[in-house]
Amino acid sequence: MATDAAARSAYSPRDFRGLTFHDAARRFAEGADTPRAYLERCLETVAAREPAVRAFAALNEAGARQAADASAARWRAGRPLSPIDGMPVGIKDLLETRDMPTEMGCEAYRGNFPKRDNAAVWALRQAGAVVLGKTVTAELGGSQPGPTTNPFDRTRTPGGSSSGSAAAVAAGMVPAAIGTQVLGSIIRPASYCGNVALKPSQGAINRGERQATSQSTHGVHANAVEDMWQVAVEIAARAGGDRGSMGLMGPPAPPLPVRPERLVAVETAGWRQLDDASRAAFEAAVGALRDAGVSVLRRGDHPFIEAFETAIADASAAGSAITAWENRWSQRALVDANPDGVSARAKAVLAAAEAMSVADYQARLAERGAAQLRHAALAPMADAVIGLASPGPAPVWGGDAPGRPPVARPTGDFVFNAPSSMLFAPVVTVPLMAVDGLPVGVQVMGQHGEDARVTAIARWLLDAVEPMAS
Repeated sequence: MATDAAARSAYSPRDFRGLTFHDAARRFAEGADTPRAYLERCLETVAAREPAVRAFAALNEAGARQAADASAARWRAGRPLSPIDGMPVGIKDLLETRDMPTEMGCEAYRGNFPKRDNAAVWALRQAGAVVLGKTVTAELGGSQPGPTTNPFDRTRTPGGSSSGSAAAVAAGMVPAAIGTQVLGSIIRPASYCGNVALKPSQGAINRGERQATSQSTHGVHANAVEDMWQVAVEIAARAGGDRGSMGLMGPPAPPLPVRPERLVAVETAGWRQLDDASRAAFEAAVGALRDAGVSVLRRGDHPFIEAFETAIADASAAGSAITAWENRWSQRALVDANPDGVSARAKAVLAAAEAMSVADYQARLAERGAAQLRHAALAPMADAVIGLASPGPAPVWGGDAPGRPPVARPTGDFVFNAPSSMLFAPVVTVPLMAVDGLPVGVQVMGQHGEDARVTAIARWLLDAVEPMAS
């Protein structure tokens, strides 16, 4: 990869090799490497790339070094706490951390420092992970961008709202980072930054204090499926899932690759606005799957698929309305207490929520429930659903023009991601494509609870399907 002396570095999924941890951990056991040495290499990359990428809202280098030294002692004694003992991780700055502020990308939360850990952060520390820093989030997990740039083209967005998590992983600053998603905030930035990422089944990972909205989930960005799964399963093994949820179900080690027999390829409402190059890249990926002996069904092949496409056609609007309504009271209190500390973009979302009635919210919930039934009807037909993970490569973001209305979706459109959030379904992003030298991902979506299955299929895709580059 080119250094940040250049504004842009061409990306190819065939050649890109991101920072991974599972292979390094084997060297810890052999004494050929140590968690402290691994951390220092990460810090060197942070020093080199952070001035341009701006992935972190806060760093705790001293605390990370102390945690890495403790991990090294455990590895020397042959008693690591887990396979991720010593792994440096980034935490999205919506999640509370006892040793760093939680400012949520919002001026109204400037200086907010609860000095307690989110459930997932607590679990990561219990597993021996090294919490290096807080990664930048779009304001309040919404669409007002933070300062983070795309590691492959600094004129473009890394996506949002898990901007810093995706960018820090892509830039090689950490091998894994925690993100969150309500509509597309894990999967879209993963697509734009060439990550693998898991947005798990709804409720699969304990959100701790972050349970105000019904579609929000914690998930994992990484450069390898092995690291992605291991982080998720270690959290779930200690903190479980959300209240009332069974939590993430699956093996304690990364699932082995599984070749699917049949997949459903969906278009979603985003297909109509897709550029020709991205459409061609996805069609080439579908062709490669068929060449590998996988049957791929499309919307014209069965009425159940057409009914599913129809059911998710308004997923962006439905998910946005549900989430805005559920955030309405907390955000009204925030704006009332600090009117100058919240962006015009966030205030517009609040105004839309306050224009809704209870009946409007109920109608959107009914729409969501109907779509979930249509998704369940596909279960006997295919092993999983695949689709684009973003509407092409990351768009250019140069800021809002003074005196003009804010740009609608400056961190990119979540039209391809809203369905999985609406469906409470697990989805994994696979970096299989490059369009114009920039990453574009394919997503694999399963039925609720099939996190391990979609992870196994994603792993097979990475092993068996030739990446598409243009």
